[in-house]
Amino acid sequence: MTIRTMLVDDEKLAIQGLQLRLEPYDDVEVIETCSNGREAIRKIKTEKPDLVFLDIQMPGFDGFSVVKGVMEIEPPLFVFVTAFEEHAIRAFEANAVNYLMKPVDEDKLADTIERVRLRLAEKKSAEDAEQLLDVLAEVAPERVAQFEGEDDGSSDRFEKLINVKDRGQIFRVEVESIEHIEAAGDYMCIYTGDNSLILRETMKDLERRLDPRKFQRVHRSTIVNLDQVRQVKPHTNGECFLVLDSGAEVKVSRSYRDVVARFVH
Repeated sequence: MTIRTMLVDDEKLAIQGLQLRLEPYDDVEVIETCSNGREAIRKIKTEKPDLVFLDIQMPGFDGFSVVKGVMEIEPPLFVFVTAFEEHAIRAFEANAVNYLMKPVDEDKLADTIERVRLRLAEKKSAEDAEQLLDVLAEVAPERVAQFEGEDDGSSDRFEKLINVKDRGQIFRVEVESIEHIEAAGDYMCIYTGDNSLILRETMKDLERRLDPRKFQRVHRSTIVNLDQVRQVKPHTNGECFLVLDSGAEVKVSRSYRDVVARFVH
């Protein structure tokens, strides 16, 4: 699989340097380079790359503005490139695959490319499964209904305990005690009401391990245990907050309003 890649940086030398470092990767093809955020948004929408290396500090539209500007389409994977360490947290909040410090370290670039390969392979597998179900729905609809019925009636495949290695210790967390989960890049912050732990795992992988009848995404970077919701507080622009048993409040974005509908009868 060829990883169609775009480089965005207002410094010409930075783009040239990154291109040189990417040359050894036979599966990475640089299809476009951009020198500003507005141009990047336009080309991402038209070229639809798999991966974008994106400078954070640019005049006018910065890297975070570019990410926001392409959310109306299925966005590519982003790797933020920055000269400033303080941008790392915001990069993770934007669900970037990784962030790289300038000048780009070759070992960290290799690790990043491997992460990208895994993410894209995971996405391709999900797309293949969906296409297979579409074909089955046409030629054998009764089998699709049977598969779906078997899946809905079984909770054995979902985790009851999650092992979390945090601060040099391994914690065994009962899934039912988890109140909500927040994503920070490839790390998950797991909140149990009176404690919080950091798990190195992607949101997509963790979702697969949790029972969707209890754990639902309410924001692009937040999963909530529906059993621990005690109040719904309306907010502006169609958004709202869920008040949890601990008193914590979690924002529900407009994209996930259907989750709230089950609390309103």
